[in-house]
Amino acid sequence: MTSEPAVMLGLTVLLIAVAWFLVAAETAFSRLSVARLEESLANGNRKAAKLLPLASDPARYVNVLLLAHTAVTLAALATLTSALIPLMSLSDGWIVALATAIMSVVTYVVLGVSARTIGGQHPDEIAGAAAGLAKIMSFFLTPISAALILLGNALTPGRGYREGPFASQAELRELVDAAQAASVIEDDERQMIHSVFELGGTIAREVMVPRTEMVFIERDKKLRQAMSLGLRSGFSRIPVIGEDTDDVIGILFLKDIVRRVFEHRDAEKSERVDSIMRPAHFVPDSKPADEMLRDMQANRAHMAIVIDEFGGTAGIVTIEDILEEIVGEIADEYDVEEPEIARLADGNIRLSSRLSLENFSEVTGIELDPDAEGVETIGGLLGKRLGRVPIPGATITEQGWRLVAESAEGRRNRIGTILAQPVAELEPAE
Repeated sequence: MTSEPAVMLGLTVLLIAVAWFLVAAETAFSRLSVARLEESLANGNRKAAKLLPLASDPARYVNVLLLAHTAVTLAALATLTSALIPLMSLSDGWIVALATAIMSVVTYVVLGVSARTIGGQHPDEIAGAAAGLAKIMSFFLTPISAALILLGNALTPGRGYREGPFASQAELRELVDAAQAASVIEDDERQMIHSVFELGGTIAREVMVPRTEMVFIERDKKLRQAMSLGLRSGFSRIPVIGEDTDDVIGILFLKDIVRRVFEHRDAEKSERVDSIMRPAHFVPDSKPADEMLRDMQANRAHMAIVIDEFGGTAGIVTIEDILEEIVGEIADEYDVEEPEIARLADGNIRLSSRLSLENFSEVTGIELDPDAEGVETIGGLLGKRLGRVPIPGATITEQGWRLVAESAEGRRNRIGTILAQPVAELEPAE
């Protein structure tokens, strides 16, 4: 073997060793825990103090280490190719293919398995050994890394990561899944953590109560009417509108009505809703749910009006709507799932509001076309005939049947059951 190939092979081994250290350091920085370091510092470990600033911003160091080990790995591939060319009587294409195959195996075994395993098992020790180098590399390479991240985001469809995906959610998700598989956390806890990750990709339009399901009140209604609406609908906060539903001017709190009526008995008949309503909080329908939650907490706003791109009212969203994206549906502990169709002893029929119009037509013998009506359920039909969101006690008559909205269920107080009564049987009693 001549001196030049030997030098190139030695340089290849050296570059692979450097890449191994960089990958191990990258993994170690991504596994640093501020809480663990603070506990270690409290126990007298002074080395933890050096790592705390780095643990507070790991993405900065992970990104430059990734850039460095990528460059070093490619350099190792180039030097290996240069070493093999004079040693083997093959065409350049076969030499490149052979060098690529060798480096693929080395990268997988040495860098992908060995380095990441050591970095994950000993994050504090490896990060401590690489801290000085990481700071120097960060000083020189951060601008380059930031520019490359911007370029990658520009070429990537959808929304990119401002700091790059290298300290990624995918790795954290894998850790959470591994913790659940090892029985460290429960499955429902794993799902909740995944929901937190997904919250940033959820927008207001996806969690809001749509405009068609909003219960609202006009500004010129009296307090007594507002109290009746709040008690019947089950809502303690009701949007107040001016000319129409696109003109939301405030939020009415049921407790404000009760306080005002308690202090001034005549106020329920003499004062209007707009005299005690509170300012409304507005958010665009494209606002991310996590940002919206922070804004609502900062403004102490329990409810927000969601505005579409044309400035109209798209719906309403509450803090509970956002929390349900994390913890799942919030239901009353006494909620019991009712059958869709229940025939009563008096001849009436209790129907689920989610019963399809086809099944409702079969039960009652009347003719209803979902396509012509523009709704698919009996609850939707009730709302269409009323021209507003039905609340308990709302009644319509449809082809010889009287439909009465009964109980409200769930946190949003949607109508759960509808009582269908044959009109012919009611007329003698009436």
